[in-house]
Amino acid sequence: MINQTCGAVSDAGPLVLVAEDDESAASAVMLMLARDGISCVRAVNGSDALEHFARRRPDVVILDVMMPVLDGFQVCERIRQQDEAVPVLFLTAKGDMVDKRIGYSVGADDYLVKPFSGDELRLRVGALLRRARRVSFACAPNGVDTPRNEELVIGELSVNVHTGVTCVAGEKVELTPNEARIMAVLASHPGDVYSKADLIREIWGPEYLESAIGISVYVRRIREKIEPDPSSPQYLKTVWRCGYRLGERS
Repeated sequence: MINQTCGAVSDAGPLVLVAEDDESAASAVMLMLARDGISCVRAVNGSDALEHFARRRPDVVILDVMMPVLDGFQVCERIRQQDEAVPVLFLTAKGDMVDKRIGYSVGADDYLVKPFSGDELRLRVGALLRRARRVSFACAPNGVDTPRNEELVIGELSVNVHTGVTCVAGEKVELTPNEARIMAVLASHPGDVYSKADLIREIWGPEYLESAIGISVYVRRIREKIEPDPSSPQYLKTVWRCGYRLGERS
């Protein structure tokens, strides 16, 4: 097993797991991130990535899609079984929409197609780290590692306004991390209308406003999971030409 690091791995700074079987590509990624003081550990295949994840618990995971033993999609799916919140970024030369749909469906947070610039990579990893910190603070107030229990309740739907954990008729709904974040944002201000830009800015960060993030796709998938009739939603509603809202203003 090969274990390469960039920078001094310590508890003081963020740690990124880079799962990339191509040595030159992995080295380039790690050098780019080192410019921001980010420590990295490299995995050379999918199995190696899972071992590093279990042992090191990185702050962000970067996965190449085409890897030996287990591909990036399989690794991401198994990581999500252990951790629903850690940000996962796919790096791949395969830029078609079929692969992107698979990546997001297994729990990816972002997708960067090769070739990419160092600045683009650093911006996206920085945004993922900031998002992870926001989730961590929300789930561990005052240093106590227990989620806040504040919930929005609409009929049989309940949503934790800090974690996005969603239940329907008392049964937990299996949401992806980004779906849960959308629900948390909407639930924290019930009845308020959020445009697509508002949601991207709140969840991904302002640097993603010009990206092709498909908020309508996320909303459709959420509705399929929470609505009795997704074609006529009673919880997550569309406000024509404005955006989306959860519940009514009090």
